[in-house]
Amino acid sequence: MNIGIRLHDTAGHSLEEHLRSAHEQGFTCVHIAMQKVIPGFAMLEAPTLLNEELAAQVRALLEKYELQCAVLGCYLNLATPDEEALAKNVACYKAHLRFARMIGALVTGTETGAPNTGYKTCPECWTEEALALFIRRLTPVVRYAEEQGAVLAIEPVCRHIVNTPERAQRVLEQVNSDALRIILDSVNLLSPENSPRADAVIADAIERLGDQVRVLHMKDFRVVEGKADVQSMACGLGDMDYTRLLRFAAAHEGIPMTLEDTVPDNAEAARLFLERYPL
Repeated sequence: MNIGIRLHDTAGHSLEEHLRSAHEQGFTCVHIAMQKVIPGFAMLEAPTLLNEELAAQVRALLEKYELQCAVLGCYLNLATPDEEALAKNVACYKAHLRFARMIGALVTGTETGAPNTGYKTCPECWTEEALALFIRRLTPVVRYAEEQGAVLAIEPVCRHIVNTPERAQRVLEQVNSDALRIILDSVNLLSPENSPRADAVIADAIERLGDQVRVLHMKDFRVVEGKADVQSMACGLGDMDYTRLLRFAAAHEGIPMTLEDTVPDNAEAARLFLERYPL
């Protein structure tokens, strides 16, 4: 299994310290959010900061600690109605795509936003208008990824515009590019309403998107009475059945599975839980 971790969930105060921690805990790949692991890194300055010199340093550290960068995170809102903010966000996406190629990252990862300036869930997220807006905004970014020889991977989330496997499938079909792929985070597709059908939700996602999935995000969940969202947590601490996901991973040898919602004290246990999971 190629099990990794979100790098900012590891112990450390610098990029190298975080990478060392990931290596020491037995992980083989990482999800990097630059602003969360490099002190002083300002996301909106990414077009300047993500240069060849920094790329060489990151590549060297990844090699030193024998880690693959599975995901370079750029989680900015492409559906914002603020045109000035949109232009800055698009510039950041382009910078991350260039940088991903330079450091050998498998994908640049993102979620799919909301049609407001606060990146907040709202009823408009589920409309056809919001989906069409997102596709219009996404398409030129994907075309840039094509030019760079990079891959942009979108992550469906039940609270965002691309909130179901069916909507994600429509995005893939309409953009129609080898530079657009999927990060499958099954827990992010779950709500208190559909969680009793979690296995069916996962099955639908794999059937619709499986050939396009490049990374799995792995975590657990529990439904908490009175909460609008399921509570997510480290693998092995909740009610998740991983059978279907791990069989999918076994059929796609080497696919990165990056842990989320861990802390340094339980990350290794979460990795071992998946490695020892009975199938």
